[in-house]
Amino acid sequence: MRELKVAKARDMGQLFVENPHRMVGQDGAYSIPLGDGTALWFFGDTLIGARVPGESLWYPGGQQLGPGDMSGHGLIEKLHNNTGLIMRDQTGSTELKDFRYLCDPAGNLRQLIVHEASEPPDEIRVWCLHGVALGEMIYLYYLTVRMLASGPLPVNFEILGAGLAAGTRQEMKFHRIRQGGRTLWWDAGLPQFGTTVLRGTDDYLYVYGVLKGSDGVQRSHVARVRPTAIENLSAYQYLTSDAPVWGNDPAAAVSIMEGMPNEMSVSWNAHLGCYLAVHSLDLSGNIVGRTASNPWGPWSTPTVLWKCIPPTLDYPHPYFTMIYAGKEHPEIAGQNGKVLYLTYIEFEEYFPHLVEVVLGS
Repeated sequence: MRELKVAKARDMGQLFVENPHRMVGQDGAYSIPLGDGTALWFFGDTLIGARVPGESLWYPGGQQLGPGDMSGHGLIEKLHNNTGLIMRDQTGSTELKDFRYLCDPAGNLRQLIVHEASEPPDEIRVWCLHGVALGEMIYLYYLTVRMLASGPLPVNFEILGAGLAAGTRQEMKFHRIRQGGRTLWWDAGLPQFGTTVLRGTDDYLYVYGVLKGSDGVQRSHVARVRPTAIENLSAYQYLTSDAPVWGNDPAAAVSIMEGMPNEMSVSWNAHLGCYLAVHSLDLSGNIVGRTASNPWGPWSTPTVLWKCIPPTLDYPHPYFTMIYAGKEHPEIAGQNGKVLYLTYIEFEEYFPHLVEVVLGS
């Protein structure tokens, strides 16, 4: 497997701060190339309204927000659990300024995957994972969580499970695909597949999922499915041995790497001539890369691509600094993958940062 070396790197600043929708924060920042000169970028919790100068988003008036929907709290007018935008094809060096958000007929930001009647917004959140564009359809894996009344920000939630939603390119409105009458395909206690999706060269989609072990360590697992069978849960096979051996039981899936939060990326890198995985290393502030000759590994030990520097704030925030959601966006890479563009989130700033990493020879 290819050794990773970093020649130079720089943080290019926060993305999407300048927007016409009074959007004042969002996390996640996944992207899917659509093959028509555009890409779908999509996000997790998205805040509409205004920030109070000199005050934490999460502690309005000095009091920690509860687990409920933030809509109407302080100067926050609306919380969407997930939103998206269409980005014109460009490299990361352009600073990604040619985009338009997906809106309702009134011109307001809207959710891509909406709450169902049984999901009160004060309790349940629906967060998009990664996905893939197949023909006229776009598929988004998603995570459903329950917010908890107790526990520290920003981790006061429990995972309920992961599922798959589908929408057309024209409408970009996503419906959840049910299996056996249920929307959640992988319950809590199983890897939450959809963390990232790789289109293999062997006519398989490789779908990665993360699970926290009893030791508190988060580990990645991998499934595969034919693109034509993506909507059929029984068609998914899970890596159950390094041989590799593929089986039908997600509970038997083996770990292929560890140390990532719930988000990451995996892509083929032509410059390296191998697969490249990028993720935050726990909550250390380091974004790391790993290489492998096959989508399932074995994966190299992590190499630091970028050390995130927490912002200097002029006000207190009584929770630990959290930097997360590190991933690569290979469709905006330069020089055949020698120049990488990564994003990450710092919880208090709450906008995606764009990082340029130039790999060495």
